[in-house]
Amino acid sequence: MALKKKPVTGMKDILPREMELRQYVLSEIRRTYREFGFTEIETPIVEHIENLESKQGGDNEKLIFKVMKRGDKLTSAFQSGDIGTLADAGLRYDLTLPLSRFYAENKDQLPNPFKALQMGPVFRADRPQKGRFREFWQCDIDIFGDGSNVAEIELILAISTLLNRIGFGEKYHFKIVINDREILRGMQTYAGFPEEDFEKVCISLDKADKIGNEGVKEELLSLGYEEAVIDKYQALLASIGTTSDDIRKLGETLRDVMPEKVTKNLSEIVDAVAGVKSVPVTVEFDPTLVRGMGYYTGPIFEIRADGFAGSVGGGGRYDKMVGRFTGQDTPAVGFSIGFERIITIMLDNDEKVPGGQKKTAFLLDKNLDAEKTAAALAEAMARRQAGDIVLVSRMNKNKKFQKDQLTAEGYTEFKDFYQDSLK
Repeated sequence: MALKKKPVTGMKDILPREMELRQYVLSEIRRTYREFGFTEIETPIVEHIENLESKQGGDNEKLIFKVMKRGDKLTSAFQSGDIGTLADAGLRYDLTLPLSRFYAENKDQLPNPFKALQMGPVFRADRPQKGRFREFWQCDIDIFGDGSNVAEIELILAISTLLNRIGFGEKYHFKIVINDREILRGMQTYAGFPEEDFEKVCISLDKADKIGNEGVKEELLSLGYEEAVIDKYQALLASIGTTSDDIRKLGETLRDVMPEKVTKNLSEIVDAVAGVKSVPVTVEFDPTLVRGMGYYTGPIFEIRADGFAGSVGGGGRYDKMVGRFTGQDTPAVGFSIGFERIITIMLDNDEKVPGGQKKTAFLLDKNLDAEKTAAALAEAMARRQAGDIVLVSRMNKNKKFQKDQLTAEGYTEFKDFYQDSLK
């Protein structure tokens, strides 16, 4: 029986053109984030199953690729009849939880605050679709130990600098929308929703971009909430603008149900980023922004770009996650770009890696003798030492098709080597 050629569902092979683009973006990520003082680290792709199922990852905990026990431990688990004991590990579904474990384990060897850069594959047993795979890369920056809004401001400036460098400012007009989990909670309390139903109401609100405000209202009615409460909530949402002044006005409205420092903090973030004129970025307040992860405790943010449905990155503050490992809460905030989605947008728009080395192809005729082959190789080595990329290959029978393929890979110069003459 023949082996299967296609990759496993939800995974993908990466062709040379895409790989070149991916490596370019990854290099710009490293360069930009290092300029902001972030230090690169790495964690294993396999994580303890107890950590992955700790009620921190929202719906992602339903999408874990579990790793079964090995040897006698697996046999014993089967014999017990309890299928819940078959796995003792799983593939990480994001980088935040493993990073928090890393920080909890190694914090005594790290500076305070600690600015971490982490890039690598994560895995979710999700339904594949355009720009969404079961194996995909995340590129995160996180700051541990800084409870001030300087951390959020630095994250927004860093990621905005990166996106502008790879062309997203000029071509796709990205913006960053911002909210705070405490504002979401305050608005619900103001409207009259039970405090214990916070997450349930957030789940419905998060669907607004797909089912509209009427759809959200119908869903909340179906969950048993009073129409007057829902109407008050939606009227409040409709009255809010997108600026820092609107955030402050909302704080006045919610002053009896939420501390003033929440909206003060968020408005300061928006104003501070706007004040850095050297980084082109639009930051807007969006009171409907939820972010699905259960670990967020404060400001949350999301990147949106023209021409692509959904977000192309996001993050927020998660001050209580490290405490799940150590017993002592530690300020933490992070931002992740949607690396695969950004690559998808760039491929769809036939983006090319800017600049780069000159790429030349030396094509050797099949009749070329050893002496002339050696001369061609020597010339190729000299060009490589001068900084060019030189491919040396035998000439195909269909030379035109061969050159067309190489042109598609970025080769701009061709030199043909024949036994009797150079053509």
